[in-house]
Amino acid sequence: MSSFARTDTSLLGRWWWTIDRWTLLSVAVLMGLGAILILAASPAVSERIGLGAFSLAKRQLVLLPLAGAMMFAMSLLSPRWVRRAAVFGFLGSLLLMVATLMIGPEIKGATRWINLGGFSLQPSEFVKPCFAVVAAWMFALGKEQENFAGAGVAFGLWTLVVLLLLLQPDFGQAFVVSAVFGVQFFLAGLPMLLVAALALLGIGGIFGAYFLLPHVTQRIDSFFDPDVGDRYQIERSMEAFMNGGLFGRGPGEGTVKLYLPDAHADFVFAVAGEELGLIACLLIVGIFAFVVLRGFTRLLGENNLFVMLAATGLLTQFGLQALINMGSALHLMPTKGMTLPFISYGGSSLMALALGMGMVLALTRRRVGTGDGQ
Repeated sequence: MSSFARTDTSLLGRWWWTIDRWTLLSVAVLMGLGAILILAASPAVSERIGLGAFSLAKRQLVLLPLAGAMMFAMSLLSPRWVRRAAVFGFLGSLLLMVATLMIGPEIKGATRWINLGGFSLQPSEFVKPCFAVVAAWMFALGKEQENFAGAGVAFGLWTLVVLLLLLQPDFGQAFVVSAVFGVQFFLAGLPMLLVAALALLGIGGIFGAYFLLPHVTQRIDSFFDPDVGDRYQIERSMEAFMNGGLFGRGPGEGTVKLYLPDAHADFVFAVAGEELGLIACLLIVGIFAFVVLRGFTRLLGENNLFVMLAATGLLTQFGLQALINMGSALHLMPTKGMTLPFISYGGSSLMALALGMGMVLALTRRRVGTGDGQ
């Protein structure tokens, strides 16, 4: 039973009775599953790169409580303070992305990381949730003030973000940001003619990436033709799902993680398939679907355009990232280095996802008669 009475008007009391506790519980379950799978998948990876068996696991497990604290702190905020936090986060992330291009180390042909005080940070992970909220604010402000070109400002910011992502290059992140922006633009009242124009622009971008970016070409060609390119990871991933069957081999009993280079990150879903089995994988898919659909349900009847657009953008990003990761592991789409939310290894991804989900929890709180809609 709750220790907070419904008449409790304290900060925590109001938080408890207005927060979506089902979404909070679902995210906590994802974090717990992530801890189990990181403990199972990371030791083999740690040893391959010359670290102690549980070095990577320890790093992730230390960050999990910090991520939970960040999500809780963000969920306490009003929509106005969510907007302010997103603006500061967006500006800081943009500056770090520019700095990354100038002084960041090149890893596997890409410049996406920057070292700050001994910590390695990927600024593009943080720009995603912050940009979704800032773009929603611009769209809403444009509707409220006729003399303010909110849609134009949002489009300019999107262009800047995508340009910085392509310079890294990070086509996958650029795609996610663009897809989220397109959904928000459409919900904000984008004319159908512009919808068609943006769709054509997106298709043109995919073709352009295929012909201009060798790694994109290789991944798409190897997806359609088994004889082209390196398919080692996806073959090991499919092998893991076949080995797991319905109920899996048991936590820690899988063998594919011993040979799969990104078993702890991009292909952690394959480890889940082998060690936990099909039933557990379907449960994971169901939790992701529940979080997204539950969030959309909470937005039904929302009369604040900013809240609706911001939460929709954040939920779309969350669901799309999970879909891309799981689809890549199952060979349903070309492979893309994208983490499975709250489950894959990755400090920047974990903290950025906690930031975004904290914003979702804040925006979907019940605010009837509280005046917190601003």
